[in-house]
Amino acid sequence: MTLTPLNRLIVEPIVRAALLEDLGLAGDITSAALIPRDHRSVVVLAARQAGVVAGLDAAQLAFELVDPTIVVDRHVRDGSAVRPGDVIATARGPSRGVITAERTALNFLSHLSGIASATAGIVDAVKGTGAAIACTRKTTPGMRALEKYAVRAGGGVNHRFALYDAVLIKDNHIAIAGGVREAIRRAREGSGHMVKIEVEVDTLEQLGEAMAMGIDAVLLDNMTPDMLREAVGIVAGRAITEASGGITPSTVAAIAATGVDLISIGWITHSAPILDIGLDFLNEVAAQAPGTGRAEAKGW
Repeated sequence: MTLTPLNRLIVEPIVRAALLEDLGLAGDITSAALIPRDHRSVVVLAARQAGVVAGLDAAQLAFELVDPTIVVDRHVRDGSAVRPGDVIATARGPSRGVITAERTALNFLSHLSGIASATAGIVDAVKGTGAAIACTRKTTPGMRALEKYAVRAGGGVNHRFALYDAVLIKDNHIAIAGGVREAIRRAREGSGHMVKIEVEVDTLEQLGEAMAMGIDAVLLDNMTPDMLREAVGIVAGRAITEASGGITPSTVAAIAATGVDLISIGWITHSAPILDIGLDFLNEVAAQAPGTGRAEAKGW
């Protein structure tokens, strides 16, 4: 699957907000006091553990927004696997700007690479089953576009992005509507012909009601592998089947083996650990020959 970068119009407001949170009304008072204005540095962003990279656009933009004269060279692409010591990118320019942008750039790159790495691990665990790994709306406020992009960088797929792009009828909707059939009827009546409808069910009885109404997808919530296998048989290809609820690296393979189309996992965005990435100073000569190959793409 080709990884399409996010448009700069999406990424830039998020990075600007992060920088403004750090700079406040006075800027980086430590760097301004300690670092001469004309001092220049060459630094590398290097992996300190194995994983998958994501977030290079955001990291590069953090440097460039602080000081447009900082030049960032990428040595890998988003979606690339790295090992400890691999150079991800090189940045060169005024030291004040480099140090001011360092933490924001690393925050984005480490966090998003952590999501990509966690996703890649789960994707690898279900390889050969036909099941795709999807994220959910359990994302950091303000970071959803970037976090869902990181899932794609790790080989996963995206669930709906927000409340507006698909109908997902959950247990509380069903309770308020008075049942599965009535909930589906209202959803179909209240949404346009381009909007897909998915229903969450936690029993096979509810699944039968949903399938009788005709739906696009069914979310099989907190079902055992045996129940999931039976549910897949009931659906028989008439709708997309999605397993969700309490799925861990140790249980995901058994769930994938039931034949479900999708497995949605909230923790890959809300609880994935960061990928440890550090910023280290180089001299100019060392920076001319980084340890990993340079990618052709320069980003924006």
